[in-house]
Amino acid sequence: MAVGVGIDSGGGKQYEGRVTPFVIATCLVAATGGLIFGYDIGISGGVTSMDEFLMKFFPSVYAKEKNPIGHESQYCKFENHLLTLFTSSLYLAALVASFFSAATTRKLGRKASMTVGGLVFLVGAILNGAAMNVWMLIIGRILLGVGIGYANQSVPVYLSEMAPAKIRGALNIGFQMAITIGIFAANLVNYGTAQMKENGWRVSLGLAAVPALIMTVGALFLPDTPNSLIERGMKEEAREMLQKIRGTTEVDAEYDDLVEASEVSKLVENPWKTIMEPRYRPQLVITALIPFFQQLTGINVIMFYAPVLFKTLGFGDDAALMSAVVSGLVNVFATVVSVFTVDKFGRRALFLEGGIQMFVCQIATGALIASVFGVSGDGAFSKEKGNLALALICIYVAAFAWSWGPLGWLVPSEIHPLETRSAGQSMNVSVNMFFTFIIGQLFLSMLCHLKFGLFFFFGGWVFVMTVFVYFFIPETKNVPIEEMNRVWKSHWFWGKYIPDDAPGLANPHHNNNA
Repeated sequence: MAVGVGIDSGGGKQYEGRVTPFVIATCLVAATGGLIFGYDIGISGGVTSMDEFLMKFFPSVYAKEKNPIGHESQYCKFENHLLTLFTSSLYLAALVASFFSAATTRKLGRKASMTVGGLVFLVGAILNGAAMNVWMLIIGRILLGVGIGYANQSVPVYLSEMAPAKIRGALNIGFQMAITIGIFAANLVNYGTAQMKENGWRVSLGLAAVPALIMTVGALFLPDTPNSLIERGMKEEAREMLQKIRGTTEVDAEYDDLVEASEVSKLVENPWKTIMEPRYRPQLVITALIPFFQQLTGINVIMFYAPVLFKTLGFGDDAALMSAVVSGLVNVFATVVSVFTVDKFGRRALFLEGGIQMFVCQIATGALIASVFGVSGDGAFSKEKGNLALALICIYVAAFAWSWGPLGWLVPSEIHPLETRSAGQSMNVSVNMFFTFIIGQLFLSMLCHLKFGLFFFFGGWVFVMTVFVYFFIPETKNVPIEEMNRVWKSHWFWGKYIPDDAPGLANPHHNNNA
């Protein structure tokens, strides 16, 4: 959508209206869809470091961790493929679910996908809290994954369509903000339940029902986006909704542009086939590579294995959980930074600064761990070096939280025209979940075999992705969605893929929804 009078959105014509409290409120409610994803990321690592949980479901890991002989390398204490399957099975389920959610989002609306996601996640949370064996746990995780697949596909699209172009970045980052709050809340819950003598893990897993209820109830009260209403033939309802979110009855120009975009999208019978056409090559490549790179920053191994990682590095049980709380709090505050800077300094500036900061921290962390544990994995952190490791990880988390964290969801959701938007967001979610699954499944084995080199591995990828951003990702701040072709056409590399008659190029003052 576009912005109101007096706000210039990248050279396109301006629409009547203003940024209304109603549109702010709806975007904030929709963004709570990120809570379920964040809570799960934060809760998993804490639960898998709890002795009672390990004794019940993964006794071999518990025995290895408590090995009194001490011959077990610190790097390999938690290596167990069934344990990593517990954590990462969710992401495989989310990958599959994201393809189904694309059809739901397109045919039934963004609101329907959010509601389905919340309900399925709720069932998974109840199942996990009541689990009696490891397979009951994994089935619960799969249901959680289906819920996350639906939520992560629909919420960023909803936010990008409802938000005015001038503040689209800030409102879209509300989703990432909710993820970080979910992670932080989960870290606090884990710290509290770890003090319980029994069933602490059940409380941690069962409380996932709380963010699921928040999201589901919130989704029931949300309106659908004008884009979605028009796409489903409800044109009068779309006009009324547009008037409501713009705070004016003078919406004809914007409404006509939305209808035109919808008519173009209806000519597309198969969005998955369409997105493979050369004219959509920039969107295709960037939508595939951004989530791939986001996972290769190494952030999720820090987030969902944080307590296990800190325990591996020699922190005690409580110290490991509290360290995860600290890094989670840093994550929340650093995400706030991106809310206030993304529409001012732009996407590229945050990507590049965050990349450099992450690279330095990964290399420094790897070097520090190498100096303490070496290749053998024998050793222990002194208090000073332990605090230094925590500080480096927190600085790394901060860099991610104002760069690749929010931008990994924002940029793919704002670069697609309506005809490929649902398919594009599904691709974003599925690639993200696939590599989250792969890295989640392999991380503990990689830590065991690569040792401190694991941090150099992720650091090398951060260097590669930062170079990619510098050369291949153009600035998209304040640009209405339907004028993105102008950005691609003027790019040194992507310009050759955009035909001269592409929408948005014929008339420099024409503007569709942003």
